[in-house]
Amino acid sequence: MNIRPEFLPLLFAVAAASFFCRVGGFWFMRLIRVTPRVEAALKSTPLAVMIGIVAPVALRGNIPELAALATIVAIMRWVPNDLVAALAGVAVVAALRFLGL
Repeated sequence: MNIRPEFLPLLFAVAAASFFCRVGGFWFMRLIRVTPRVEAALKSTPLAVMIGIVAPVALRGNIPELAALATIVAIMRWVPNDLVAALAGVAVVAALRFLGL
């Protein structure tokens, strides 16, 4: 694998930005008193992020993505495991794109 030299400073900058965002979040949350309302907001954040990722893809309406979304919903109803559902959705998209859909 060949890595171009100009890529390394960018890689380190992105890694440092990610690290400091996480550290800043941990530091900042030490100052916040966790009330039931704050706890509810923190618990709903992952769902909000996932909807923000999935909504534009679903609105585009391509067959592989919609089939994967339906597969994920079905698997989540059958086996409530996020990882299994996500892997199944990725497999459906990959299979349908391989078939040329």
